[in-house]
Amino acid sequence: MVSTTFLNLNDEKQARIRKALIDEFSSRPLAEAEVAPIVKQAGIARGAFYKYFDDLKDAYRYIYGVAMKDIHVQVNQEVASDQFDPEFFLSQVTSFVDGVAKSDYLNLIKMHLRRNESLIDDNFDDSRLQGRQWAAMVLSHQVIKQILLNPDQKDLSLKRLHGVLQLLTQKGD
Repeated sequence: MVSTTFLNLNDEKQARIRKALIDEFSSRPLAEAEVAPIVKQAGIARGAFYKYFDDLKDAYRYIYGVAMKDIHVQVNQEVASDQFDPEFFLSQVTSFVDGVAKSDYLNLIKMHLRRNESLIDDNFDDSRLQGRQWAAMVLSHQVIKQILLNPDQKDLSLKRLHGVLQLLTQKGD
């Protein structure tokens, strides 16, 4: 877990370190990442890195969490309710994909999807979701992955998602 020492750094220094983390983890998978390029680019001592983060995996979790928080469109209470609106899920996927494409995190997220996803524990509790909401969430995440890794398939992937979401509106939850 990122330390309070890091969180108490001035904004400029935090930004330099975040940029160095993004660059390292965007260009190398977590298993091949190194501390040396991060500390060099950030202009910090190696010991300082370990004051801020437990290890590279901790630093990766931190920066990936920052990326998700910065670009993820918040899914509102509708997901937890009994209502189901396919257009809502489609717009969330489109907004997320477009947000990633315009962000500094695009390569980080692509590297995550290609090489690092299985290395990081996903603690999302989806047990509160109804059947249709759960299915829409799973499909949405898969479509996001497909689009980010194959941008030329965006229109087709969104069209297919829309069709399946429409099928989920039928009774039989």
